[in-house]
Amino acid sequence: MTGLWHAAATIAALLSFSLAAAGVAAAGPADDSTSTAAPHFGTWGYDLTAQDPTVKPGTDFFLSANGNWLKRTKIPADKLSYGNFDKLHDLSEAVTRKLIEDAADGRSDDPDAAKIGAAYRACMDEAHAEQLDAAPIAPDLAAIRAEKTKADVVALMGKAAKSLQSSIFGLAISPDAKAPNRNAVYLQNLGLGLPDRDFYLTDQLADKKAKYQSYVVLMLSMIGWAEPETNAKAIVDLETELAEASWTRVEQRDPDKMYSPMTVAELASFAPGFDFRALLDNADLGSVDRVIVNANTAFPKFAAIFDSTPLETLKAWQAFSLANAAAPYLSKRFVDANFDFYAKTLGGQAEIEPRWKRAVEFVNGALGESVGRIYVAKYFPPESKASIDALVKNVIAAMHARIERVEWMSPATKAKALEKLSQLGVKIGYPTKWRSYDSLTMAADDLYGNAVRTQAFSWDYLVRRLNQPVDKQEWSLKPQQVNAEYSPDQNEIIFPAAILQPPFFDPAADMAINYGGIGGVIGHEITHGFDDQGRKFDSNGVLANWWSLEDAANFKSRADRLAAQYDKFEPVKGYFVDGQLTMGENIADLGGLLLALDAYHAALQGKAPPVLAGLSGDQRVFLGWAQVWQQKIDDEAAILAVKTDVHSPAHFRVNGPMRNIPDWYKAFKIGPDDPMYLAPESRANIW
Repeated sequence: MTGLWHAAATIAALLSFSLAAAGVAAAGPADDSTSTAAPHFGTWGYDLTAQDPTVKPGTDFFLSANGNWLKRTKIPADKLSYGNFDKLHDLSEAVTRKLIEDAADGRSDDPDAAKIGAAYRACMDEAHAEQLDAAPIAPDLAAIRAEKTKADVVALMGKAAKSLQSSIFGLAISPDAKAPNRNAVYLQNLGLGLPDRDFYLTDQLADKKAKYQSYVVLMLSMIGWAEPETNAKAIVDLETELAEASWTRVEQRDPDKMYSPMTVAELASFAPGFDFRALLDNADLGSVDRVIVNANTAFPKFAAIFDSTPLETLKAWQAFSLANAAAPYLSKRFVDANFDFYAKTLGGQAEIEPRWKRAVEFVNGALGESVGRIYVAKYFPPESKASIDALVKNVIAAMHARIERVEWMSPATKAKALEKLSQLGVKIGYPTKWRSYDSLTMAADDLYGNAVRTQAFSWDYLVRRLNQPVDKQEWSLKPQQVNAEYSPDQNEIIFPAAILQPPFFDPAADMAINYGGIGGVIGHEITHGFDDQGRKFDSNGVLANWWSLEDAANFKSRADRLAAQYDKFEPVKGYFVDGQLTMGENIADLGGLLLALDAYHAALQGKAPPVLAGLSGDQRVFLGWAQVWQQKIDDEAAILAVKTDVHSPAHFRVNGPMRNIPDWYKAFKIGPDDPMYLAPESRANIW
């Protein structure tokens, strides 16, 4: 899946009750995260006061459009960054809190209201968590302590898919990239407690690695594990070996290289030293004999590392990993230790989120579609869906026209690109079929148990659909999530209800602003089907080559030109954007903005656009895009994002595309003397 937004707060997810979502921001100070009022932007959808008139558009368009907003905005103490995504996330969070608390207090007639209420009450009962302290994980720690052989270790690793135990090899079930109508079992290498291999292997991040080892010592001490200092060093040494054997994030982006189907017997021969059959058996996959291996050359190395690592070190690693994963569900000393390292040390976040926010995150993660069903009924009227349907059709038409007139692609490849576009699926607002949570038990006095049961429920759901056709009605996002997504193996785009609000979309706003906002987002997701990796999937979502050699070479040279531009962006001194890691998102940003502009021009139907506040229609489209990407971020969080995020920093999601769009130069009269100017021959022209 390729999403629109991946917050710099990625690692803060480890301290939250569920994966952290990203959100969106108003023009004023960031102190209203509990508000349920929709954000408001000027009189026609754009906040003119955000602009910094002392910065010329051609000097730094992001600062020109957002400079005053940056000056007056403070990052809340419980966030790693703040921007317009965060503002909408806060809104969704506050709204869903009310819905969840209504369910908890018996004021909802939703069939899952009792489960929602029990899950929320368990999260909010801090006194009970303090009373229990580490007791909830005692049985799982006992299982680790009872291991006598490495076969025992593998058996427990197999149960990681349905518990909070950990494994150096991860299991997943998702559509087979070469047969996307059926599901397949995927195997990937895991095992790292730090967010990326670079944290183990580069001198630049050596201080973070040292602090991580201290954190491992602390967690082992808190669970009463023997010789915490000695074992912590052994754990970090083990993870360093695994990091050296791991593929880079750039390597992992290539779907061709990440697809290696094998029988279990072939895998055992390919990567001796680890019992993959036992791993699968203990994950309830005893009937599975074919797996798809990701990052295949890492597997023999991981298996050899496992085989050569002392049993006691493996057990210590399992114990730490369990305590680390369970920390958010335990007493305050575990919660605080986890937060202090992952959010404060790695990301620079000053304070942990209030408990109610973490509780809402957990409930959304565990019972997300039930909460979404209530959310949609109250906050997403049918007319909103109809308005977006029309915009999507206009942007798809713009992509059709662009493919038809692109000059570097042969007619045969172009025909297949148009076929792929014609079969693009579109999901807007919410699912047509809601997921059933009937078999999931939630107890108001068992937070850790709720987390484990949620994991087991989710895994059982995947296992049960393994031998069934892929359900095209399923959603990978929840209606209350502020995000959007393209699925290459399903060839579809998804826009949840929560993103269809200002500044992305406002029925009362100027049309140009809407095209610069939600139009650019729609175009971004459509372009993902034709970015450097999305282009490798055909009209049916099959991982297959439909490009001529010449067309593929032409595409690559143009994409590499864009990557080279981003390689020069330096959000923090000494830390540069990786143009290859972020290439797919950068292509999608550029394509999305081009499509938004084309669709806006077509929507004018030959009429001259109005001039508002002295701004032309084209200028407003570009400013609408810039307004969406308002974000303020501290250096620590920016470094974390550069190392882990496939998206470029927000500053360059604005400036990066602009420099390659001829109409931007015309709209703002940008010339060779402007710092952002790129000569026409240096610009990236892809779609």
